[in-house]
Amino acid sequence: MITYQIMTQDLVNKLKEIDRSEHIDLIYEIQNGQIEEITTNHECPNWDEELIEEIQERYLFELRNGGLSIGAFDGDTLVGFGVLAHQFRGPNHDQLQIDLMYVSNNYRRQGIGTQILNGLSEEARNRGAKYLYISSTETKSAVSFYKSHGSQITEDTDVELFNKEPLDIHMINEL
Repeated sequence: MITYQIMTQDLVNKLKEIDRSEHIDLIYEIQNGQIEEITTNHECPNWDEELIEEIQERYLFELRNGGLSIGAFDGDTLVGFGVLAHQFRGPNHDQLQIDLMYVSNNYRRQGIGTQILNGLSEEARNRGAKYLYISSTETKSAVSFYKSHGSQITEDTDVELFNKEPLDIHMINEL
């Protein structure tokens, strides 16, 4: 049985338990304001040491500054998590970002990501946000997940987030 809980800074080492690997057959790029499909065929590996350290630093930064993380657990094993960033964004300062969102390979398409996204959305609304800002990896699985939950390509791309992740698909989701 999957259980959900607010995650704290002391759970940072649990992030390594996520198996982020996946086979990628389609990615998206934004070309002249339009989303373009690009066929590909490669494996996205699980974490390497450098990447897990970067993810852990982002997780800790957000939690130390007022962000929130929700984790999904199968027993004691972390199988999914998402992080709501602390900083309001957008021209009207009414957007909060989903900074990190991962579900382990063997647990995908079971509603775990939806539960986490719903929890983060509720928290964002409680904090006064009108929108979620999502900088999604360009994979079909990630973009399709967010689109299936009402997200759309944003016309007001956050410059700071775009500069950090220019290949991502930048989306907005009205709460």
